[in-house]
Amino acid sequence: MQADMLAGFATFVGTHALAVFGVLLVVLLLLVAAGGWLLRSHLLPQAQSRLGPLAFVLLNAAIGFTLLLGAASLFAEIAEHLGPGATMSRADEALIAAVRAHVGAATLSVFAVLTHFGDVITLTLLGTAVALALWWQRHRVLALGWVVALGGNALLNPALKRVFERVRPVHEHGLVNELGWSFPSGHTSSATVAYGMLAYVALRTLPQAWHAPLVLAATALAFTVGCSRVFLQVHFASDVLAGFASGAAWLTVCIVSVELARVYRQRA
Repeated sequence: MQADMLAGFATFVGTHALAVFGVLLVVLLLLVAAGGWLLRSHLLPQAQSRLGPLAFVLLNAAIGFTLLLGAASLFAEIAEHLGPGATMSRADEALIAAVRAHVGAATLSVFAVLTHFGDVITLTLLGTAVALALWWQRHRVLALGWVVALGGNALLNPALKRVFERVRPVHEHGLVNELGWSFPSGHTSSATVAYGMLAYVALRTLPQAWHAPLVLAATALAFTVGCSRVFLQVHFASDVLAGFASGAAWLTVCIVSVELARVYRQRA
């Protein structure tokens, strides 16, 4: 009964996929804006904190660990419910079938363009340009963190795909043609890490007036790339959700590591 209800809900979501995407995007941006305000106002400004330097670092490390644990737990929960006939798999199939039946060619064409923001060549060019710019401006710790973030995810995602070996959904619209294993979504995790890390770099190198717009833009871009994979039927929804989870987990590790390295260098 629960599986049938979830499949029915997935069908509803797929039937109204574009509207659901819009609502989720707005909600996500509002949550990010609220979270950014909370962090900026109450947790991250060390100059106004009553905590000592060590306690302040430990607090922010704890926040990072909590985010990491949440993302890793979400990934594990999704992976546990995959497989032929499993509840998650039935919902995935119902959603893809509804998207295939109700999303028009014009919408697919738009997402076929947007999905290229998660392509290997796009992120390779972006990664090279940002790394060189950071190194040239003597932001050496940020440059190293940026390279490790993108390079590490490029190794992590294929390794996870080989563990699960999930077959992709059928996609015959001709706009994109993807081969290889499906779980988790590489485009999604790569976009999460790349644009999330880019937002972090912006926070550390650009004036504060740019912070909120760039973080929101990075969030919207990463979310759109992930959702484009479902619209284009090259990934199941659980593949994309797992891609967000694995990407967020690795992104958290990288940002916390860079922050700790910065504090260590400042105190050395």
